[in-house]
Amino acid sequence: MSEVTLSSKFQVVIPKEVREQLNLQAGQKMQVIARGNTITMVPVYPPYKLRNMFKGMDTNFVREENERV
Repeated sequence: MSEVTLSSKFQVVIPKEVREQLNLQAGQKMQVIARGNTITMVPVYPPYKLRNMFKGMDTNFVREENERV
């Protein structure tokens, strides 16, 4: 787990190992979500990069009875 410091301009540097693991690029958009005392940053990808993301996923499962349409 990496630790970062909030600068006087409220900026945070994402550690190199995290940038490499997620293949983040300079200028890439991120969504920032605050829930309670937790901040989550989620990379925003253009739709064409999401194509085939769930390829091969089994969609024949049945969810809970009350969640069915």
